[in-house]
Amino acid sequence: MANVPAGAGDGARERGDGTLAVGVGEAAVAAGLQMVKLLRDQPGVYQHLEVVTATLEQGLVSLCREAGVAAQVNRVGSMITLFFTGEPVTDFASAKRSDTARFKRFFHGMLQRGVYLPPSQFEAAFLCSEHSHDLIDQTLSAARATLAELG
Repeated sequence: MANVPAGAGDGARERGDGTLAVGVGEAAVAAGLQMVKLLRDQPGVYQHLEVVTATLEQGLVSLCREAGVAAQVNRVGSMITLFFTGEPVTDFASAKRSDTARFKRFFHGMLQRGVYLPPSQFEAAFLCSEHSHDLIDQTLSAARATLAELG
């Protein structure tokens, strides 16, 4: 696919040398360009994501502490995961030592309260520019009620 415009590709093909050539379709290019334009036209979007995700992180840490629940919150940018464990989670092995049964109950309690989290302990939630301070407050209220219910 050398010397072919990015929008001309239509999927992945194996090359003769065993490597994979990935073409990018016109729709993907158009979506990427639109996203670049939106980010250009909305300065501060990443700062907003940082603030709302940090607020969620700090709120979850505080609520778990108040409820007497051992928990770790891992966050990078707008990605965040709650682990029910008293130990730092730094890899898959330490993540597996967390209380996945408690996470399952937490997930379902949050879902009943209208907050859809990733259903697996081993996935991250991704916040977006549409997550407002009000939505974060609603999420933390749901977390408070769910943690109280879990005991």
